[in-house]
Amino acid sequence: MRKRIYGLFLGLLCTSVLTGCGLSGKSDSEKTEPQKVELVVWGAEEDTELMNQIIRGFQENYQGEADFQISFEVQGESQCKDVLLGELEKGADVFTFADDQLNALAAAGALDPVENADEIRERNLPGAVEAATVNNQLYAYPLTADNGYFLYYNKEYISEEQVRTLDGILEAAAANGKLFTMDWSSAWYVYSFFGNTGLQVGLNDDGITNYCTWNQTDGDVRGIDVAQAMLQIAGNSGFSSCTDEEFLNGVKDGTVVAGVSGVWNSVAIKEVWGENTGAAKLPTYSCNGNQIQMASFSGCKLIGVNAYSEHREWAARLAEWITDEENQRLRFEMRGQGPSNVVVADSAEIGESPAIVALLEQSEFSQLQRIGGNFWDPVSKFATNMAAGNLSGQDLQEQLDEMAESVSAR
Repeated sequence: MRKRIYGLFLGLLCTSVLTGCGLSGKSDSEKTEPQKVELVVWGAEEDTELMNQIIRGFQENYQGEADFQISFEVQGESQCKDVLLGELEKGADVFTFADDQLNALAAAGALDPVENADEIRERNLPGAVEAATVNNQLYAYPLTADNGYFLYYNKEYISEEQVRTLDGILEAAAANGKLFTMDWSSAWYVYSFFGNTGLQVGLNDDGITNYCTWNQTDGDVRGIDVAQAMLQIAGNSGFSSCTDEEFLNGVKDGTVVAGVSGVWNSVAIKEVWGENTGAAKLPTYSCNGNQIQMASFSGCKLIGVNAYSEHREWAARLAEWITDEENQRLRFEMRGQGPSNVVVADSAEIGESPAIVALLEQSEFSQLQRIGGNFWDPVSKFATNMAAGNLSGQDLQEQLDEMAESVSAR
C-alpha cells in the first residue's frame, strides 16, 4: 500500500514539474513560431511593380525569421509629409518622400536618426547624404540622386555648339519653326535664372520662413536685369512656357525640339527622338550683356522609417534593403532613376545614360532645395507674367519688390 501511495505521489510530482516547465505536450513548432510582422510601404504609383518586386526579394531573403505581411500602397512622394503628419501613428512604416520634406518630418518626431549612419554615408554620394541629414544627424536612407533638371534637345535640329547657350537654342528652334520650352509657372524651374547671379533666396534659421534678395537694385546683376532677360526670352518665337506634360506632348507631336525637364521623361523622349535624343547641362543665358550659367534646384528621393512603427527594427531593415546597391541598380534598369549609391553611380550603365550624365554635369551648378512654403506662389505669379510679356504692364521693379516681400513674409 505504501508503495502504491509513493508511486502515485511521484506521478503527480512529475506531471506538476512538466506542466510548470511548459512541456505539457506542446510541439517544438508551436514554441518557435515566427513573429508576425505587418508593414505598410508607401511610394509612387509608377513604382508599384518595382517596389512589389523588391518587397518579394526582402521576404525571400528573411524567410523563416518572421511571418511577413508587407503591403505596398500608392502615396505621392510630394504629399507624403502632409499625409503622414495628419495621422502619424497610423501612417506607413516605410515611405518614399522628397528630401525637402525631411526637416519638417524630423522636427515632428516622425523620423529617428538612422542607427548605422556611418555605413549608409559610406555607400552613398555626398550630396545625397547631405539631403538626408539634419544637424549632422542622418534621418533617412538615400534612394536616388536625380531629382533635378537639365536640357533635352533633338540633335536633328540643334547642334552641340548651339545647346551651350539659350540664344543658340532659340535661334535653331525658331529657324525650324519649332519650340524650346520651359515651365515658368513653376518656381522650381524659375530658380534657374536667379541661382547663379549673386541674388539670394533661402531658408531662415527658423526652418520655416525665407530670405530673398531677388529684387536687389545694385551689384553686377540686379533683379531688374534678370526680369528684362526673361522678357527677352519670352518674346522669342522659338520659346514657349509649357508644363512638363505639355512639353512631352510637344515632343510627341513634333512641335518641340528642346526643353527643360528631368530623368522621369527620358524613356518617353527616347521613344520619339530615338538616336537624335540629346541631353546636356542647362545652357547659359544673356543677361545685362553677359552669359550667365543657368542654375537648378537639386534633390533626392529618400526612404523614411516611421518612428511610431510597431516593428521599427524590421522597418529599418526593409528601408536599407530598398536602398541597397542591388535594388538601386534594379531601380535604374526598371525606372531609369539615377542612383545615390556610389557603386551604381560609377557603373558603366549609368555612363551610357545621356540623361543621368547631363544631370551629373548640371550638379555643379545646382543647389539643394531648402525653401519655405511662401516661395512658390509669388515666384510663379511673377514668372507667369514675364512669360506673357508683362501682360499686366506693371513696373518691373515693383513686381520684383512684391515678389521678394511675399517670399520673405513671416
